[in-house]
Amino acid sequence: MTDTSPHAAHAHDHGAGHNPDDQSEILDLDAEVLAEHIASITDWLPVKAGPRHIVDLGSGTGAGALALLKRFPGAHVIAVDSSTSHLHRLRHKAEAAGLADRVRTVEADLDGAWPVLGAPELVWASASMHHMADPDRALRQVHDLLAPGGLFAVVELAGFPRFLPEDAPADRPGLEERCHAAIDRHHTEHLPHRGADWGPKLTAAGFTVEGERTITVDLGPPHTEAVGRYALSSLTRLRGGVAEELAAEDLTALDQLLDTAGPHSILRRDDLTVRTERTVWAARRL
Repeated sequence: MTDTSPHAAHAHDHGAGHNPDDQSEILDLDAEVLAEHIASITDWLPVKAGPRHIVDLGSGTGAGALALLKRFPGAHVIAVDSSTSHLHRLRHKAEAAGLADRVRTVEADLDGAWPVLGAPELVWASASMHHMADPDRALRQVHDLLAPGGLFAVVELAGFPRFLPEDAPADRPGLEERCHAAIDRHHTEHLPHRGADWGPKLTAAGFTVEGERTITVDLGPPHTEAVGRYALSSLTRLRGGVAEELAAEDLTALDQLLDTAGPHSILRRDDLTVRTERTVWAARRL
């Protein structure tokens, strides 16, 4: 779910060719389905003391910001994103959770001049660094932004999540993998830092990398209703980035999966899983 422009500052990317403001639903589903895994990342962070001031760069609709507020009950978060609608949803969710007084949203394009963000003890960037036009510049900006001794957590996606068995659908087995291969080619051209190893880049920017961890996600079956909606929304966005590259038979099979009224709808399947990986680097400004 991503905008592929070089000026994006969003939290996730599950497709291409869409307005970033249309990503809210899939970001919310990602947060719901993977809540336990996001919490495990925040629990792992090697913080020296509970941070009071946190900045979430590319906050999306707030999966990271809200998880961090729960993890650190004494903290306030500044959530930065370039999408008005994402920040609106984040504020709505914070209000619903009784956390509105602990969140401030800032709309900004992080490829331009950065807003005043104070001197946070923790900066969080989940699947947003690879959207930066100049990630090395952004890393240096974060280093200068952090309070001495502060921590920078960078979370990167291994790739688009998988949902279908390898032999699905019956008439076009391997369809999902062919879709992934097509979107990976697109991302190689438009998002060259997606899936990067951020460790050496963090070191080059002056950080000391204190830890690296990969979270493997493998959920279901059986799956929840939210997983079905997550798969539908994800594959719908994926279609937007790969339609022109797929064989006609593959595109037909994909459209049948996405037809919620049809007999082959992905929502009718009982064999869905959620399979993906996320890697987190924890880097300290000394």
